[in-house]
Amino acid sequence: MDGPPANDVCSVCHDNFNLPCQANCSHWFCAHCIMRVWHFGSALQPCKCPICRRLITLLIPSEASQRLRHAPEASQVLEGVEKYNHLFGGCPDSLIQRLRDVPFLIRRLIRDLMDPQRSLPLVFRVRMIFAMVLSTVYVLSPIDILPEGVLGIVGLLDDLLIVLIVFLHLSAIYRSVLLFRHGRGQSS
Repeated sequence: MDGPPANDVCSVCHDNFNLPCQANCSHWFCAHCIMRVWHFGSALQPCKCPICRRLITLLIPSEASQRLRHAPEASQVLEGVEKYNHLFGGCPDSLIQRLRDVPFLIRRLIRDLMDPQRSLPLVFRVRMIFAMVLSTVYVLSPIDILPEGVLGIVGLLDDLLIVLIVFLHLSAIYRSVLLFRHGRGQSS
């Protein structure tokens, strides 16, 4: 799904979506509405999601919004979204924020990988496959830092830690790809 649910409306204006954007908390808003929310507060810090109150550190316009980029009004709003992403889209400050962003980023990553119309950089694909292969080999190999045969269920902790690190790594790389796509064109 590259757009908001069909029967959903923007939670800010309570109307049908106009230039829909998805926040890193997975909620959808009109680009203009979420930019108003940001400008209503301090423009020096990221705004919070009006639904779940998480910090919004990344806004991803839908494909339909991107196709309207040449319209003057849409172009101005999408430039605001790019500016927002440029200012606040870098790596989140806290580990908690990074962990909360993992499901959103991994879902989008899998969708991008499965869709032949989307292209991800070759370097990214190679890094992703390399990380997944290495983590799979480690998890399936009998040689562990904490062996399951000796420590039982506690021995699974190192495997879970490796999987968590791989997910964090993949989401950080994919975030940089999204920032390149949706936060370019702004200079400090």
